[in-house]
Amino acid sequence: MEINETLSQYSDLLYTTTVAIYVLALLFTLFEQAFGAKGRLAAERSRKRVLVGAGGPDSDDAGIEDGDVPAEPEAPRAVGRAERIGRMGAALLVLGALLQLSAIVLRGLAVHRAPWGNMYEYGMAVTFITVVAWLVVIKKFPVRHLTGFLLLPVVILMFINGTMLYTVAAPVVPALQSYWLVIHVSAAIIGSGVFLVPGVASVLYLFRTAHDRNPAKFAGFGPKLPAADVLDRIAYRATIVAFPIFTFGVLCGAVWAEAAWGRFWGWDPKETVAFIAWVIYAAYLHSRATAGWRGTRAAVINIVGFAATIFNLFFVNLVTVGLHSYAGVS
Repeated sequence: MEINETLSQYSDLLYTTTVAIYVLALLFTLFEQAFGAKGRLAAERSRKRVLVGAGGPDSDDAGIEDGDVPAEPEAPRAVGRAERIGRMGAALLVLGALLQLSAIVLRGLAVHRAPWGNMYEYGMAVTFITVVAWLVVIKKFPVRHLTGFLLLPVVILMFINGTMLYTVAAPVVPALQSYWLVIHVSAAIIGSGVFLVPGVASVLYLFRTAHDRNPAKFAGFGPKLPAADVLDRIAYRATIVAFPIFTFGVLCGAVWAEAAWGRFWGWDPKETVAFIAWVIYAAYLHSRATAGWRGTRAAVINIVGFAATIFNLFFVNLVTVGLHSYAGVS
């Protein structure tokens, strides 16, 4: 079918607009993280735990009597302003997600197929899933002020995707003209996109626990993060959601490979790294379920899986050549 160039151009414009909106949301939410009430309250709770350990007053009234809050008459207005800016950042995040979804849909309408037939389209869909997953997380957990840390890798990935990996709208090669493109690749997109959330949560968990062990470490940053167990729950629950979907995608890829190439597995670079990532996440879930591994060791495993996912998303397609190269940069 003929490519609809007009819809393709609108899709590209919406993609660029989405990146700009995400950058604004990133700045707004980082402002809330730095100056918002949640960060201040977390720091205050951390300070009181230190005072209790040193034999100081531990009640909320004692903290007020010390003059922490009343001594700063401008603080309530500053905190309220930061929270309003944080809510604006969250609204921008929703708007960006809607525009990104529109860009994906228009790309599909322009090429008359599932809009993930090359690396540009794949990256656009993966980052969209990451943002949607994070919107679900901030609905269930009071971690909106951490949105900037999630958006930072998303914006970087989208910038790389829209510059180095951009591909003009075109039909896919015959090898991809299969219903497996919808089944296998969509499962890989959802699994990979959700995996970015526990990766970021685990990185923040390490910062939080490092501060808890030594309050002098990351003194200006660590106390403003949620409690370590909250970050651990976010990482674990997101991984539980993503892992079976990713597993399904890997299995569907093997079935498709047998139909297309006559073998289930060929140790293609992308297949190999996907399998390594699968093993890492399986080890993470298995260690928590059987060995009771929690905390730092589990977070490190999750971060390694996060690194493998990012490596497979971009580096494999940019540097190596394999059977999946037809979906790469052109």
